[in-house]
Amino acid sequence: MTATSDTWTIASAADAIRARAVLARFTADTGVPAPARARLLAALGARLRRGLDEACTRLTVTAHPDGRLEIAVAGTEPWRHTVVRPSPTAGPLPDPADLDDAGLAEALLAADEDAAAALADVDETEQLVRFHREELHQTNQGVLALHAELEAAALAQRELLDAERAARAEAENARRLLTFLANASAALNASLEHDDILRRLPELLVPEYAAHVDIWLMDDERTPPGARAAATVAAARTGRPQHAGPHPGELPGVDDLPASALSPDRPLLCLPLGARSVQGVLTLAAPGDRFEPDTTVMLLEVARRAGIALDNARRYEQHRDIAEALQRAQLTDLPSTEGLELAARYLPATHGLNIGGDWYDAFPQPDGSVLTVIGDVTGHGLRAAVIMGQLRTALRAYAVEGNGPARILTLLHRMLRHQQPELYATCAIARFTPGEPGVVWAAAGHPPPLTRGPGGEVRVLDVKPGIMLGVPVPYEYEEQSVELPAGSTLALYTDGLVERRSAGIDAGIDRLAQAMGALGAAELEDLETAADSLLKPMLQDSEHDDDICLLLCRTAES
Repeated sequence: MTATSDTWTIASAADAIRARAVLARFTADTGVPAPARARLLAALGARLRRGLDEACTRLTVTAHPDGRLEIAVAGTEPWRHTVVRPSPTAGPLPDPADLDDAGLAEALLAADEDAAAALADVDETEQLVRFHREELHQTNQGVLALHAELEAAALAQRELLDAERAARAEAENARRLLTFLANASAALNASLEHDDILRRLPELLVPEYAAHVDIWLMDDERTPPGARAAATVAAARTGRPQHAGPHPGELPGVDDLPASALSPDRPLLCLPLGARSVQGVLTLAAPGDRFEPDTTVMLLEVARRAGIALDNARRYEQHRDIAEALQRAQLTDLPSTEGLELAARYLPATHGLNIGGDWYDAFPQPDGSVLTVIGDVTGHGLRAAVIMGQLRTALRAYAVEGNGPARILTLLHRMLRHQQPELYATCAIARFTPGEPGVVWAAAGHPPPLTRGPGGEVRVLDVKPGIMLGVPVPYEYEEQSVELPAGSTLALYTDGLVERRSAGIDAGIDRLAQAMGALGAAELEDLETAADSLLKPMLQDSEHDDDICLLLCRTAES
């Protein structure tokens, strides 16, 4: 099948109406929907009205086998429109000239019906549009509400994340400050030296917590108060922390003062040192524009602990000075005796209060003999020193009565056992008698004496000693005699010289014997020099937990 075309000449309004009426009926008969017919006829009518001004307008209608109906208007303004006929078998297209008045009226009324149907469709469509518009409005409102909820949830989540980050930062800062406080406290309390503590404070605080540090002690008269910042003087006078800066610090527990003339641009934080009493003032220059509140709380605690450490160091130094004075008071000067040269050394322990129970003594007896004594009371501290003093005094009293070394030890043992239970001592006594080539000695739990002959041979007098003084059993000590040729040296010592934690006492005695054997003739000419030479190899580690006593006795050469 091929397409069929009909061409109509439109010369007047009546021609245009007839053509429009024929197309209206034909499209209706072929099933073109009313809205499509209405759009076609409205557009065609408008074009034909414009074409009436032309001399002649040609209207061509082409029916295609596939149901398409193509309408074209030729002229100065060509126009073309296509509709689809659902039922293309309605027959041939009528000629408009054959349309009478009745048919024309019927066509016009049918066009009105089409227009009414189209308007009804439009109304239905408008209602549907209004319904969908309302649905869209409700949907938009829901979407807006959902967006608002999502935005609020996102804002709340951001706030929670910010709060979590802030809390985590605060926790990390608190951990860092607490760690520093613990480390600083350990460093300050690791020493009992006053100057050492003062040196460590700036090392701890600069540059992280202070640009520079000044420490003013109350008993320091080298710098007058007028040379100090007013805030420093106020902190010393009131005992309260002071802040001086261009702007108030508003720090917890700290008073605010105007900026210091000594530091007009950088804030100062003046902290009293001490807890029970003000030992001095720690003045810090801010590392930046201001001091942080959390850091200030930590610095207050550092100052408090530094003050306690300084107070402890001062008390320790006072106790140490008293202890050393007491210890030195117990160590008498050695007598000058014809035929016998004496030299002694006393070294306090390198730890603790430097006071213990070690002592040495030497004194002549009424018969002209000389007693040399060395002893060691167990323990350290004032009690050991007091007991040592009592033993020393009692020993001299027993010796004045003419008692020998063994009898003196027996009497001391009896006294200590009854008067000071649970306190023990070791002691060794040697008696030198002018004109006699030997020495008489006795020991109570004490390390064995050493002798060095004129030819350099060293001997350990390792006879089993008696029990320690004060052990709660009755005991009688025995005397030992040993030949000591002229020019020989006897060494009495306490266990602090030969005993170390890393080795037994026997190894230390062997080292001492080797050191005595290594003494040269020049060293032995001066017993003081010999004493120093013996100590050097014995104290190589320089650290010893116990007191050390050494008493050298050398007989004159004939």
